[in-house]
Amino acid sequence: MSTSSPKILIYSHDSFGLGHLRRCSTIAHALARRFQDLSVLILSGSPIIGSFEFRSRVDFVRIPGVIKLRNGEYTPLSLSLNIEHILAIRSSIIEHTAKVFDPDILIVDKEPLGLRGEILGTLEMLKKQGNTRLVLGLRDVMDDPAVLREEWTRKGVDPALEKLYDEIWIYGPPDLHNPLEGMGLPASVHKKAMNTGYLRRTIPADARITEPLPFDDEPYILVTPGGGGDGVEMVDWVMRAYESRTRPLFPALIVLGPFMPASAVAEFQARADTLRDVHILRFLPTIEPYMAGARAIVGMGGYNTFCEILSFDKPTLLVPRVVPRREQSIRATRAEDIGLLKVLPIDEYPDVDKMIDALEELPFLAPPSKAGVDNLLGGLTVIGDRVETILESRTVRAAPRMVPAY
Repeated sequence: MSTSSPKILIYSHDSFGLGHLRRCSTIAHALARRFQDLSVLILSGSPIIGSFEFRSRVDFVRIPGVIKLRNGEYTPLSLSLNIEHILAIRSSIIEHTAKVFDPDILIVDKEPLGLRGEILGTLEMLKKQGNTRLVLGLRDVMDDPAVLREEWTRKGVDPALEKLYDEIWIYGPPDLHNPLEGMGLPASVHKKAMNTGYLRRTIPADARITEPLPFDDEPYILVTPGGGGDGVEMVDWVMRAYESRTRPLFPALIVLGPFMPASAVAEFQARADTLRDVHILRFLPTIEPYMAGARAIVGMGGYNTFCEILSFDKPTLLVPRVVPRREQSIRATRAEDIGLLKVLPIDEYPDVDKMIDALEELPFLAPPSKAGVDNLLGGLTVIGDRVETILESRTVRAAPRMVPAY
């Protein structure tokens, strides 16, 4: 049995999108700051994880990537192998890494059994060994309960929730949304659940404006579709508003995201070149300085963007997607109901007048803090406190040395 310094392993199955990477890296860095000798290793299939800056005692292992086709099937992202071969490789890497790394805590992000059950063997191995606390981390909103219930039933998730996982961390406050509600889960599963609050974002100490803005010192609106893979309609709608406006609008900085199709990137760049007050950036691995400097934000309502909106306290317009999941729409609607932001439904697209009206009003809306909702952003502190309790209870391992949080 290992007696080394404490270790946490974080697993994220996703090969697409940015939210999972930002969530996992935010948690990893917060824990590494709090516990001086803690090591955190992230397992991810993301093709862009190498573009992120990881600080001391945080590292990653990239497993072969996959992508999900429109028919719901998966296919390898790069390798010329069939999907079963890829899954066997991924499962082997995950299980071997967990066995050698021997973590005190395993945090599984969002998908209880991983991609097509690839982490089940690892969960069973670690449960049998009894040295690792097994944690499932869930977003505040997963999907419509009926849809999620069907998905989890089809995947056979419930036995793992009941018998393998020790804890379920819900990365949101208890009074906004409960992703386990309406799922018909036994009381024993609900007892494992803990709401953390949202994950506060800050500007990294070494962050800087790497792409100068062309607006001089003018206030600007930041437009972000997150990873960009499903944000073409939202960006097009904003672009149409600037192309057709009859009233002045604040300049717009549009960050397209690394997963936006190349054809859409080229089209948007060409259109922006004809507009003096619209500037396009493809991707910013550290977007926080640009968010902090913005007068207001337009986004789609993904978890990561929502945490940033709350953290930097910006007036916000959300245009949430409704397919393939209603997660963004549920979150955005609830946030609008309690006065945190405004929503423009995507089914209004491409009504240019409605987008112009929304963009004109946006910079003068109240920031989220004016809604008076308490304890929204305590997630990293709550997670840190829980990790401290878990590590202190594992007396066979070295106790972590504490350093002040910053």
